[in-house]
Amino acid sequence: MLTLKRCAHYFPALLVFALAIPVARAQKAPIEITADLSDAPRKLFHAEIDFQVSAGPVTLISPEWIPGHHMPSGPASSIVGVVFTANGKPLDWRRDDNNLYEFHLTVPAGVTTLHMHLDSIVTRRISQRMAALEWEALMFYPANVPVKDIPIQPSVKVPAGWGIGTALKPVSGGAYPVPAAGSTTKFAVTTVEQLEDSPILTGLYFHEYPLAPTIKPQHFLDVAADAPEDANLRPAVLAEVANLVREADALYASHHYNEYHFLLTLSDIAGGMGLEHGQSSDNGVGEKGFADDVHQLPESDLLSHEFTHSWNGKYRRPAGLYQPDFATPMQGSMLWVYEGMTEYWGNVLAARSGLKNPQEYKDVLAMTAADLDYTRGREWRPTVDTAVGASILRGGNPAWSNWRRGQDYYFEGEMLWLDADTLIRKMTDNKKSLNDFVKIFLGKGGNTGPLIVTYTFDELVQDLNQVVPYDWAKFLHDRVDRINPHVDAAGLEHGGYKLVYKDKPSKSERMIAAAGGHRSGVDCWYSIGLRLAADGTIADVLWNGPADKAGLAPGEKIMAVNDKVYSGDALREAIREAKDPAKAIKMIVQADSFVSTAQIDYHDGERYPALERVDGTPAYLDDIIKPLTTPEKAPEQKKEDAE
Repeated sequence: MLTLKRCAHYFPALLVFALAIPVARAQKAPIEITADLSDAPRKLFHAEIDFQVSAGPVTLISPEWIPGHHMPSGPASSIVGVVFTANGKPLDWRRDDNNLYEFHLTVPAGVTTLHMHLDSIVTRRISQRMAALEWEALMFYPANVPVKDIPIQPSVKVPAGWGIGTALKPVSGGAYPVPAAGSTTKFAVTTVEQLEDSPILTGLYFHEYPLAPTIKPQHFLDVAADAPEDANLRPAVLAEVANLVREADALYASHHYNEYHFLLTLSDIAGGMGLEHGQSSDNGVGEKGFADDVHQLPESDLLSHEFTHSWNGKYRRPAGLYQPDFATPMQGSMLWVYEGMTEYWGNVLAARSGLKNPQEYKDVLAMTAADLDYTRGREWRPTVDTAVGASILRGGNPAWSNWRRGQDYYFEGEMLWLDADTLIRKMTDNKKSLNDFVKIFLGKGGNTGPLIVTYTFDELVQDLNQVVPYDWAKFLHDRVDRINPHVDAAGLEHGGYKLVYKDKPSKSERMIAAAGGHRSGVDCWYSIGLRLAADGTIADVLWNGPADKAGLAPGEKIMAVNDKVYSGDALREAIREAKDPAKAIKMIVQADSFVSTAQIDYHDGERYPALERVDGTPAYLDDIIKPLTTPEKAPEQKKEDAE
């Protein structure tokens, strides 16, 4: 969730953005902020903040545009209990009438330190046994100053016995990562920009796992769970995440962090999460998310996606997504690179490292391609508009979402970069690939600390041309800026496969449904054009599909199918029986407090996406997911092999 213009201009850029510049140049003394998470089980955080000031008007601000959120999402409404004091006396303050994230006050003569107390109501990423702190929940700083120029020293207090995981460097506070009860852990001075990029994970059932010790800098997997057994990850998972570190090291051939922490919560209460940071990532899955292969598959690319963002999105960032502060709106037109290329490499790295197997990778890719091909909104809305409009497309009701489109820049980007990878392989007889491109694009400047280097579309094209000359500008414009009624399937075809539909779901699709993943309801999308909850409530209707033509609508509930009380099995049976042209699919449907009947005219049976190998063509897709390093096996696997 970063970049550069031209290689020749790179090192001046380093001088502009490098964190090695002494923070004291911008301000005499750092802000001191202590985050008190002792009340986390009660869904409350507290903060004590000290600012060095001089007499006169002061404007302080909290973050609104959070990097990686792609929308204004600062939690201003959750910040409560605000009290400003100077020399122990309270000061009046007023919120700005236009920018609700700004607080104005006047510092009296003779005052050099302004103290601020605040509380924050926290309802996500928190449970009775864990909490994840993203600093926008507590942080204030001077307005109208570049956040990279504001020094700040953070400290944290956590409940007794809770461990701490973070990329911040402790400088005092005793035992670490489990501090003494009641103690405060102080971290090194950083900048507001970097503190916003440095979350803290804390929990009672906490475990820190070192990863791939031969790879430098160091990497850690910090886990907090609601139950002690869940924090003890399977040896196979630890081996796969260590493989991920080695595979990323081989692919990107550079690092842009001093050390890296995967922060991972396993909780059905704290909620899911995937948020990138330069030296860490904030990841959340269900409490059994990595308990077995079935639960792991829907989450298999989470860690690899967010890890890739350390290079693509944090180190290299589109110019429009990097602003001098957290108040200026971000411009998302190149999110198909920021997120789309990350989606591509996140899935490839998951396959290369063993977090998913090759067949699972291909099954999920087929599901992605089919879903995009059946997104009817592509008939009017180009991919670039899903990126430009990201802030209005995040979240919301799923009703008619296939006609509206959502954050399709993720998956459209994945298919685009697969197309580019296989095209490069085809043009060079598999001697070059997108692997070569990312070493150029994401590795400029070699190894650095946390750094932001912006890029433009022109640089992207220039770097692709370094790998193989081609009209890359047209290639990208055609796929991103134009209306494309169908998915970009060229990458599948160049890779030796084609998208087909079968009458039974793949094993991977069944596993994702069994795990309670995003396809855990009843999915008849590619047949009658319906996605339903388990109870028959319609989540979405395929625009201009059979169910749409029958007059069905999102939010309605199917009560009966062909004279049987509704169930997923009854609906699928009716679809199969309707392969006989003489038979129809008849339904009784409830809409609000009314009941009606509907009849769907469809006769092609069940349809589920799959990839099918095209004989006699190069299998570039298989080459893409081959590991670049020798995978490490879990201890029990090694033992089994020895036996």
